[in-house]
Amino acid sequence: MAGELWRMTARHHAAVADLSGLPPMGAPEVCFGGRSNVGKSTLLNAVLGRRQLARTSSVPGRTQLLHFYALGDVLMLVDLPGYGYARVSRSKVRKWTRLARDYLRGRANLRRMFLLVDSRRGLGTRDEEVMRELDGAAVAYQVVLTKVDELKEPELATRQRETEARVATHPAAIPQLLVTSATSGVGIDAVRSVLADLAVTE
Repeated sequence: MAGELWRMTARHHAAVADLSGLPPMGAPEVCFGGRSNVGKSTLLNAVLGRRQLARTSSVPGRTQLLHFYALGDVLMLVDLPGYGYARVSRSKVRKWTRLARDYLRGRANLRRMFLLVDSRRGLGTRDEEVMRELDGAAVAYQVVLTKVDELKEPELATRQRETEARVATHPAAIPQLLVTSATSGVGIDAVRSVLADLAVTE
């Protein structure tokens, strides 16, 4: 499946502003979430092998909708709006947060959430709050450290140990930590491997 999956052409399938616009549930879905500017869209582009399929920006809060990206008819990847700091009104942030929360709780074909965490900062208070929400909703999630090329090896090893210890206390979290850099390509094949496994329907 892995080889076939990544030979498929990825395409933007839908941009959703509210639950009424969600596409019908079909192929398994995996969503990418995390703080604003953590690198969700950049990682998606790296995984899909497309530079500009998912729109990226250095301005926090650029992703304001749920963006669905299809790989054939076998896997759907979803880019969620970021949480935390964003240069938009609080009312917009609340709207995005509700949309993402309702999506996560009500999508039966959602196989996993990739929770992206900036490796330079580690898990923050808001990340922990989101993890507890996911635990309570029984949504499986996996922490993905991003931008690891910006850490030296000893710092990265320490960050990994710290993160793994905290992840282990959360019942809905997948124990395996993914360590990535969209710039250097570190960990991209590992993310693709996980996605290929999740694309296989039971």
